[in-house]
Amino acid sequence: MQMRINWAFAEFCDEARSVDEISDRFMAEVRALGFAYAACSSHVDPLRPPRGAVMMVNYPRLWLERFSTRGYAARDPVFFAARRQALPFQWSDWRFRAGLDDDQIDILNEAADAGLLDGFTVPIHAPDALPASCSLAIGADGVDPLSVRDAHWYAVYAHESARRLVNEAAPPDRPRLGRRERQCLELIARGKTDFEIGLILGVSEHTVHNTVRKAMRKYGVATRMQAFVRALRDGELRMEDVAM
Repeated sequence: MQMRINWAFAEFCDEARSVDEISDRFMAEVRALGFAYAACSSHVDPLRPPRGAVMMVNYPRLWLERFSTRGYAARDPVFFAARRQALPFQWSDWRFRAGLDDDQIDILNEAADAGLLDGFTVPIHAPDALPASCSLAIGADGVDPLSVRDAHWYAVYAHESARRLVNEAAPPDRPRLGRRERQCLELIARGKTDFEIGLILGVSEHTVHNTVRKAMRKYGVATRMQAFVRALRDGELRMEDVAM
């Protein structure tokens, strides 16, 4: 997990009192990376979200109204793909578009006409949240490929922080990490590979991989990024330790 962690953003989210505060700051951060629009949200009708949904969206209003009126949440190809995979994907990638039905291609074309020409989606999987993802529409000037990596961090942390505010109290039976699991996640956050972590901790690369996977299973998440964020939010890791 290679990323540039913006600790000021994390601290802001931790202190935020409302989802709107997090949303405004998140939109400002991804806009600075070159993304024109963003939707970090649950896979629901954006204008009629159910209780418990996370909704941080600044898509054009006309597109949101069409999306809602025509019930596109049930057929949105981006939602479909995000529920099937854990890694970010680009809307123009042929691998994403291969196998889509005609009506799903039509949704993508209508979104492009509304100003959402191309972008990236970061799937977000959590056992105690509605299916979700963060979609980032590329602005007119394009984006640096590394911006997707940084936006991944913003998306996961913003969603997790908003989810906590929406659900209020954390579940009483939240998982606890072992010492080795915490060490591995901390070193991953510093940009270390499994091989490098193994050298530092005096264990095999295979052991590191399995340890990280165990932490991911405890949290019920699909990516290392999510495991790291959940560990931070649950107090298993401290920002000052990871930011050294």
